Order: sequence, then structure tokens, then C-alpha cells
Amino acid sequence: MSGRRDVFQAIADPTRREIINILSEEPMNLNSLADQFEISRPAISQQIKVLEECGLVVVSKQGRERYCQIQPASLIPAFMWIDQYRKLWEERIDSFEDYLMELKSKKKNGE
Repeated sequence: MSGRRDVFQAIADPTRREIINILSEEPMNLNSLADQFEISRPAISQQIKVLEECGLVVVSKQGRERYCQIQPASLIPAFMWIDQYRKLWEERIDSFEDYLMELKSKKKNGE
């Protein structure tokens, strides 16, 4: 893949989303993290590499262990993008609720 990966590529994969979930609770060494999954440690390492490239996870060495820590600020672009659609759907739902109230009122008044 050319160029830097982005947060949307990171969250597109369910395994990476689960890694983000786990690391949001606490930093964890790579072995402990891999133990949370049915897939191999090399497969988890590959997923961590993608998350690192996206800036969502920082891996640091402490002795012989590699610790993974989430960088939640890196999720902000995804939250902002999703939020614009949340507002759109809220407006549509509010409009639909108004329409239903209007229908209910007409029915009540015998129209």
C-alpha cells in the first residue's frame, strides 16, 4: 500500500476494532493481547503494525516485552466524520416524529 494508512482503514477491520477496545481499558504487552484472540501472535502483530501506521497505537519496549498503548486522539477524525451523519439522522428523525404527531392530531380531531 502506498502512502500512510489512515484511521478509517484501521477501524474497517473487526479484529483491529477489538484490539482498540481492549487497549482502551489498559496498555497491554503483545503476548497478553494475542492471548485475547483465536488468531496467531504473528497475525496480531500484523494488526498492531497497521494500528501503529495509523497512529492509533504506540508500541514501546520495556525490557524484553513490547507494550501496546492506544492513542485515542487519533480517532478524532473518524468521530468527526461520523458525527456529521448523526446530526443528519437526528434531523430526519425529528422531522418524522413531527409528521407522526401531526397525523395523530388529525386523527384525534376527526380529520
